[in-house]
Amino acid sequence: MVDLKQNVQYVKTVGPAKATYLNKLNIYTLEDLLTYFPREYEDRSKVKKIADIIDKEEVTIEATVVSEVTINRIRKNMTLIKTIVEDETGRCTITWFNQTYIKNQLKRGQKYRFFGKVSKELNKVQINSPVFDEIGKQKNTGRVMPIYPSTYQLSQTAIRQAVQNALVMVKGKLEETLPEYLIEQYDLENLEESIHQIHFPENIEKRMKARKRLVFEELLTLQLALLELKGKTRQKTGISFGKNIKMSDVINTLPFPLTKAQLKVLEEIDNDMESSKPMNRLLQGDVGSGKTVVAMISSYKAVKSGYQVAIMAPTAILATQHFEEFQKILEPFDVHCALLLGATTAKQKREILEKLENGEIDILIGTHALLTENVIFKKLGLVVTDEQHRFGVRQRAAINAKGDNPDVLVMTATPIPRTLALILYGDLDISIIDELPPNRKPIETFAVTKKMEERVNRFIRKNINEGRQIYVVCPLVEEKEETQKESEKLNKKEEITHIQESLFSNNMTKSSNADLKAVKEWVQIYQNQIFPEYKVACIYGKMKTKEKEQIMQEFKEGKIDILISTTVIEVGVNVPNASVMVVENADRFGLAQLHQLRGRVGRGQYQSYCILKYDSHTSQVGRQRMQIMQETNDGFVIAEKDLELRGTGELFGTRQHGLPEFKIANLFIDMPMLKSVQAIAIKIEEEDRGLKQEKNQKLRQLVAGKEKMVSL
Repeated sequence: MVDLKQNVQYVKTVGPAKATYLNKLNIYTLEDLLTYFPREYEDRSKVKKIADIIDKEEVTIEATVVSEVTINRIRKNMTLIKTIVEDETGRCTITWFNQTYIKNQLKRGQKYRFFGKVSKELNKVQINSPVFDEIGKQKNTGRVMPIYPSTYQLSQTAIRQAVQNALVMVKGKLEETLPEYLIEQYDLENLEESIHQIHFPENIEKRMKARKRLVFEELLTLQLALLELKGKTRQKTGISFGKNIKMSDVINTLPFPLTKAQLKVLEEIDNDMESSKPMNRLLQGDVGSGKTVVAMISSYKAVKSGYQVAIMAPTAILATQHFEEFQKILEPFDVHCALLLGATTAKQKREILEKLENGEIDILIGTHALLTENVIFKKLGLVVTDEQHRFGVRQRAAINAKGDNPDVLVMTATPIPRTLALILYGDLDISIIDELPPNRKPIETFAVTKKMEERVNRFIRKNINEGRQIYVVCPLVEEKEETQKESEKLNKKEEITHIQESLFSNNMTKSSNADLKAVKEWVQIYQNQIFPEYKVACIYGKMKTKEKEQIMQEFKEGKIDILISTTVIEVGVNVPNASVMVVENADRFGLAQLHQLRGRVGRGQYQSYCILKYDSHTSQVGRQRMQIMQETNDGFVIAEKDLELRGTGELFGTRQHGLPEFKIANLFIDMPMLKSVQAIAIKIEEEDRGLKQEKNQKLRQLVAGKEKMVSL
């Protein structure tokens, strides 16, 4: 057998240098490389005649070079390579940029196969930057080619070459990972053939059969792992919180009424807490739906039953806000709260930790600082993680381990369609707050291009003059060297494309796509150029905590008119007087993130607005995202659309929801398969709990690895 765990650098053509770049793609071993699946494919096998090709399509032609290859310097660092080819139906101009070596690779009078994107204007046909082969060779053309997610340091050719060599290494040596009875029963391809055909498919049918097998295995393993975890949780003995401690004690003192959805969720949590089984519940609620007050009321029940509570938030800003809100509501009930942050002074920290261990602190609210070994609870009974997708698996496990099977409530404002959540979170019970407080006015959203900037600025000025405040969000803090390289490469590519598309008209103007501005640059623009009469401030992730807290406090108090920020204000910040959110370069954000950002306004009595500025040259998908944001404020609808447009990717990856990122499954297109596989998993688990039977040993091995990745 072959060692799949061997370092990827030992694959032929990789070596230590390329291995470093592969590591950035999370490819460390031979197995990682084999399971680094293509994101799409290009069919370069079908040859078209020049007379039949269509503008903007990617096409393969077979043609003879009929002119000399010329090299012209257009400007500094920009060289145009050009030749003319023909077949029996017509002629075509072929161009490349900055690839002068091509002159020595093409011979006049010889036939080649070219694959590239067509530009067609009137009767003139051009293919820009094609790959090519001599007739009879199939290195770059003549077959279905995989396209991999990559970085600018690694070409598609380099990745394909590495994968091809890896496939040679394992040929005839890959051990099957699924039981024979499943392969036969569900007509699945064997593993080795599937791996080969998913990378370099002979045809579309073989690729689909390979994908079916690999998706089946990935989803079945996940479902079995989640069922195992749920079973283990159910077997544990947890805490039975007091039946005589009534949540209504707090509910009746609130200065606002709870929604029916909040009351329903509290009833579910109350039943869980009074049960002897540990609560393991996911609470989903759209931005502004009132998840925090649910956590407060649940914490009250735990404290009055004689236990302590840990509340973990992803940012110091959010943790501080929670602390203030918890104190305000729970202090009258003699509940003692404390705040522990990374920036807490050593003296304050010692005092907090001593009181916590003695049981004098009932609720400890904080960030990752709660995870340190010296944070010791006297009697931890409830753990609440807010915006749970921000915490890794080990982090959540670490906080839970500070108690003896404490009840767990994980909260997220990133909505997941309910049917999908029920299948994904097989190890959790799910509650959803699908109703906003009655006083909330829908946020009006407008997507605009740069042409509307003057009008947007007048609108901002009008709102500030009426006493409101403004958020401005931009993507970057400051240009670092690597970011600059990426940006330069992006701009160079855009410039080349622009020149290629303009060759017919000789219009070689530079691409209009400007670099993204850093937060500090935006402050200069807003303060000095646009709004010198108003107070402008900025906030970003790497600021010192005290500085961030001071700026946020001044913003809350109305001393700052315009707050320019990175996505650090995406989660939980509550400033009711802020009524306008402007997102610069909005096409650079995903839908779910834009929805989170939009939720920072509309939290008070005033009509609120979200203005999404985007580049007029953005992609079709970018424009679709802007349109969706204008059409709906429903986070669950947005989650569906995000899934449809982007696939699963990070939406359900490790960084978002604590589950291992899918290597091949796409939960939008694979929903029927997911439902089928869940039924299969339930049947297997019912017949062989713990997968102890001989026929399920291969499944046991797969599930053991997955359990470590999905367990809380």
